[in-house]
Amino acid sequence: MTPIDDHPLRYAVANELHARPFPVANAPCTVIFLAIKNPEAAVGRDKGQDIAHLTDLLDRHGAPHPQPGATHFAGQIGRHWLKWEQHTEFVTYTAIAQNVSERAFDPADFEVFPEDWLMSSTGQRITSILMRVVPRPENEDAIKGALNDWFEPESLAASRVLDDSAICGSDFRIDPSGHMRFAVFVGEGTGERRIGRIIQRMCEIETYKAMSMLGFARVKQLSPRIGELDGKLTDLMVEMTDDTAPPDKLLPQLLSTSTELETIAARCSFRFGATGAYEALVTQRIAVLREQRFNGRQTFSDFMMRRYDPAMRTVKSTERRLKALSDRAIRAGELLRTRVDVERSAQNQALLESMDRRADLALRLQHTVEGLSVVAISYYAVSLVSYLLYPLTQMGLSKGALTAAVTIPVVLAVWFGVRTVRKRLE
Repeated sequence: MTPIDDHPLRYAVANELHARPFPVANAPCTVIFLAIKNPEAAVGRDKGQDIAHLTDLLDRHGAPHPQPGATHFAGQIGRHWLKWEQHTEFVTYTAIAQNVSERAFDPADFEVFPEDWLMSSTGQRITSILMRVVPRPENEDAIKGALNDWFEPESLAASRVLDDSAICGSDFRIDPSGHMRFAVFVGEGTGERRIGRIIQRMCEIETYKAMSMLGFARVKQLSPRIGELDGKLTDLMVEMTDDTAPPDKLLPQLLSTSTELETIAARCSFRFGATGAYEALVTQRIAVLREQRFNGRQTFSDFMMRRYDPAMRTVKSTERRLKALSDRAIRAGELLRTRVDVERSAQNQALLESMDRRADLALRLQHTVEGLSVVAISYYAVSLVSYLLYPLTQMGLSKGALTAAVTIPVVLAVWFGVRTVRKRLE
């Protein structure tokens, strides 16, 4: 093979496609799932704490540690097979034990995660699942009875999945021990890898559903304030239309409203984007299950359509409303600024006209002063010239006649000189 340089990321990119394999499981088994979300922002959180928390759990069982900087890990801890995954906002722990407890959904199964270890977590539980995976009995009435005993009939969703390879059911309610419950009845001949895919899909549906509902919770918190800002913006626009308040007083209020709307949009942009992504994942994960109705029960798709989709539509509606309000505030601000600029232009025009009038008066006054200055300069100039010509009085001329003789030429010379200077300046 001809030598060629590989791109430095070639192997990393190729291996990423195989970094998160599905678990492998046989029926019967018990699945214990935990998703922990760090309360800090997803971009700013210290992901090294997630690995440290995992390492603490592994040390309790003497299990090997993950590689530095790893985002996933799989290995045996005691009698459980553990799978750990690090996501953008949360980390997940999936523990699988190849047996089931005598009591269905026994809270003791969750003790694979010690209480003190859970308390040492830097994050918060976003969801946890107890999943019971058992072989499917030949008599489906037994499945119907078990589902009715384990779940709330009013919200129970159950369906045949993956070409009737299994029957899955859940009511998506948190039980008294604080966990979601899922039941999986596996058909005969279903392979261990297909069982693992079913387990993975069910856990992903619940996790992404819980994460996307965080956007709905944020919307419920913001809706009252957004309503207030909507009303305030409408009132400001009415005042602009009715001209009941001067624009220079309305503009600061409008800018304050616009700034608050932009701040809310900036703070919620990540959550709204994440909610849309999680919703798409929920829909996709349900679609790949290829559901078929079981015993007339609602499917997972039906459950999400009735109870989950309205919440997601509310999030999208609020996002659009917030953007529309922000655009309205920007347009109103531009109109108001234009109005203020026009009024200021009119004021400036009036000020310039007033300045023109004052300049004209100043010019007239200057001309008046100029005439007086000619007289004053001429008076002193005549005196100086007279002093200069006083020796001529010895030839018989009187001082009065001499002064009279030089007055007119001196005045004309001063006037001509002042006029010449003014013309040069103008």
